[in-house]
Amino acid sequence: MQEQNRVYDAAIVGAGPAGASCAVWLARLGLAPVLLDAAGSVGGLCRRNPFPEDWNASLPGVSGDQVADNLARSLELAAVPLRLSCRVRRIQREGGQASGRESAGFTVACDDGSKLSCRHVVLASGVRARGLPGAVAAPAGRILVGPGELIVAQDFRGLHVAVLGGGDNAFENALYVAGRGAASVRVYARHVRAQQQFVRRLAPQQVAVGPYQVDPALLSVDGRAYDMLLVFYGWEPCVDFTDGLDLRHTPVGFIATDAATAQTSCDGVYAIGEVAQRQHPCVVTALADGVTAAKAIQARIEGGDAARGGTGMPAAAGGWHY
Repeated sequence: MQEQNRVYDAAIVGAGPAGASCAVWLARLGLAPVLLDAAGSVGGLCRRNPFPEDWNASLPGVSGDQVADNLARSLELAAVPLRLSCRVRRIQREGGQASGRESAGFTVACDDGSKLSCRHVVLASGVRARGLPGAVAAPAGRILVGPGELIVAQDFRGLHVAVLGGGDNAFENALYVAGRGAASVRVYARHVRAQQQFVRRLAPQQVAVGPYQVDPALLSVDGRAYDMLLVFYGWEPCVDFTDGLDLRHTPVGFIATDAATAQTSCDGVYAIGEVAQRQHPCVVTALADGVTAAKAIQARIEGGDAARGGTGMPAAAGGWHY
C-alpha cells in the first residue's frame, strides 16, 4: 500500500554508516528523509563485527556492534523515519525526465507491498562477501564466507584450516584462526594485496602465492585436505533492486558516481558507501559519503550553489558541524 500524500525528500536504502549519516544530516538540515533496510536492525556490516573499530579515530576501542548502536541512537535523536525488515524490491521513476534541478520523483516498492514516493534516492545498500563457486557441494558448516560473526562463533581448536584470498581480511583472519588454537593455517593467494604488517606475521610456509585449485566437496586445495575453508574473495555490491534505473557501473561492478556529489548516472539518484567504493571502505569514509550526498541533495532542493552544496562541506553561513 502506498503511503498517502507523503513525498519524502529522499529515500535512503541501507542503514549502515553511510545511509545513517546521510539520513541524520538530511533531517538536521530540515529536509524529510526516510531510511529503509532489509535487516531488522541498524548498522549494516558493523552490526556483524564484534571487534574494536580501532581504525575509527573518533571512537577508539568501540566495537562494530557498539558503532551500530550509536548509529541507531543518532537516527532516533534526529527523528529519522526508519523502516527495518523492509526489503526494497524495485525503484521506478514516477514520470519522464525532469528539467532543471528538480527530479521527476521516484517510487520505491518494497517486498511487503508498501510503496514510498520520494524526490531523490540514495543507494547505501552496501556489499556482500563473494562466495566460492561450488560451495553448495561442501559439508555443511565447513566453508565460511567473509569476515565477522561466523568466524568468531567457530571453534578452530585442532582444525586444519585453508584461508582463500590475498587481501587484508584473508591475512587478518588467518592470524585470528592461528591464535584460536588451529592445528595449522595456510593462506592461498593468487596475488598478495594485504598490508605487510599482516603478511610478515605469518611464516613463509603458511602462504602459497599463485594459481590454486579448490575442490569444495572434498574440502581440498591443490589436493591437500582441510577441515575447513575460509573464503575472502572480496565484495560485490547489493544492487539487485536497481535494474530499472539504468545505472552506470565501474569496471569492477560498483556504482559509478560523480566524485563531488555522489550523483549517479541516473538524475536524482545518489550512491554512497561501499556500494559505490568511492573511497577506501571503512566507517569514517562511509560517514563522510553520507554527508556529501546530503549536502548535494540540500543544494538541489534549495537551489543553492551546486558547487558548494555538492562538495559535502557545510555552507559558510551555517559554520562547521562537528
